Amino acid sequence: MDAFLLIGHVARDETPSGAKLGGTVAYAGGAMAALGASLCLLSSAQPAEPVLAELPARAALHLIPAQQTTTFINRYEGGTRRQTLLGRAAPLTVEHVPAAWHTAQVVCLCPLADEVDPLFVRAFPNALRAATLQGWLRMWDGQGTVRRKAWAEADWVLPQLDFAVLSEEDIERDAALEAHYAALAPLLIVTRAERGCTVYQRGAPPLHIAAPQVSVVDATGAGDVFFGVFSVLYHQTHHIQRTAEIAVQLASQSVTRVGLAGAPTTAEIQAALGS
Repeated sequence: MDAFLLIGHVARDETPSGAKLGGTVAYAGGAMAALGASLCLLSSAQPAEPVLAELPARAALHLIPAQQTTTFINRYEGGTRRQTLLGRAAPLTVEHVPAAWHTAQVVCLCPLADEVDPLFVRAFPNALRAATLQGWLRMWDGQGTVRRKAWAEADWVLPQLDFAVLSEEDIERDAALEAHYAALAPLLIVTRAERGCTVYQRGAPPLHIAAPQVSVVDATGAGDVFFGVFSVLYHQTHHIQRTAEIAVQLASQSVTRVGLAGAPTTAEIQAALGS
């Protein structure tokens, strides 16, 4: 199957202006679609969830019905995101993958609320396997307040991924844990908001990619846009530094617009590819 398979919950983000589509599969998927990729999405939500209509038109969706959609409230305080989880859809397992999708060339694991079974990483041995780690690093209390947790599966999951992406916020800027994850993963990218990202490649010194300075309107989804752009271009070229530079540029431009409107425009993509 010549498409990108994205696995993870779509999210309903409650904002002052109403409910909006969120989640890595939405933001990364939008960036991938802008770059011309074909998408297959395995997710779970309420079947009648209105925000599903905002998914990329070219995406094929296999939805596992749930009593509720994964729903977040995101608040930004001094550049730090505070999250509240109001509801969570059904967990996703390998058995949920349609038979025709098992031949996907690229599989992107996109957990939001620890809903993606880590065993997915073993189910696609011939695919390029990538993951955003944020959803495996989260726990929440009875009030839904989201906090960092220890990721028990890291030691066996990270070595099996072709690359992984996380934000320094996901690990609360824990330098020792960052170094540990970098030692486990063949390729790990740590995003650092307005400071760009650091690329850790096994056998090579860390590489820092600076970000252009922009006026931030909405930071939500910037890391997911980075992941989407990096996934497509890395699959096409396997050129790590150039791919990271373009992904940083387009992710930085994404924060100058609100929500999913931050997906790269044709003009932005052409400028980034030609720079």
